[in-house]
Amino acid sequence: MKKQIGKTTKTAEKEMSFLDHLEELRWHLIRATIAVVIVACVVFLMKSFIFDTLLFGPKNPDFPTYRLLCKISNLMGLEESFCFQDQAFRIQSRTMAGQFSAHIWTSITLGLIVAFPYILWEFWRFISPGMKGNERRTSRGFIFSASFLFFCGVLFGYYVVTPLSINFLGSYQVSEQVFNDIDLSNYTGLVRASVLASGIIFELPIIIYFLTKIGIVTPEFLKKYRKYAMVLVLILSAIITPPDIASQVIVAVPVLILYELSIFISKWVLRKQRRLERQNAKRNQTT
Repeated sequence: MKKQIGKTTKTAEKEMSFLDHLEELRWHLIRATIAVVIVACVVFLMKSFIFDTLLFGPKNPDFPTYRLLCKISNLMGLEESFCFQDQAFRIQSRTMAGQFSAHIWTSITLGLIVAFPYILWEFWRFISPGMKGNERRTSRGFIFSASFLFFCGVLFGYYVVTPLSINFLGSYQVSEQVFNDIDLSNYTGLVRASVLASGIIFELPIIIYFLTKIGIVTPEFLKKYRKYAMVLVLILSAIITPPDIASQVIVAVPVLILYELSIFISKWVLRKQRRLERQNAKRNQTT
């Protein structure tokens, strides 16, 4: 009877410990959600700037990306091959709640983007107590590195992927009898998806770092499938950019650089783990 009582007590303690962890995770998620909502409310009040300047900016021919590409084409002697004119499409809303819905979802998306460092910080606060001292020290720059890569990806998606996609898809016609009237939700959805997808893709080195630490990915694995990754990147860049070589290269090159950087990071993580294992083995021999 005493043994059974002892077992049930230990089981209850384990269950309480697990429930305590769930409760702690719940509060971290709540605080992160509150941060997103606060930023989204602020963004919601900045309607004119968000839509007229940010969202509809890549549609205007004087957008910085178009001006830069036009200057480069002139310097290369290509005349006005990359000088974009007014977009041959109109943006419209065909549902009663279309504009309000686009406003809400755009505010939430920007809330996620702006509050991303705080979300990472809450995530870090949850997992850091379970890490060892050396692991905590080596991962101190996690929030800064992940946030920096994410914002670089967001800027890349906004200034490169979005304008190239809008210019191609907005001007594409199967017949002169068909005019492009783009729904507001589709337009804002394209901008949001391009920006968020690019931000997530730029997190590849961070993802590889953690996958290597837990033993799922190795440098040899990444090298072995490098050619497949390159083909996948080229296919992806061909889908989201206009059908010309220059635009595809502009999108593909940063992603390929990130892949090579991920191989280097994976090597560094394994080298560091092996060094720690050798140090621990020497300590065990001395003791």
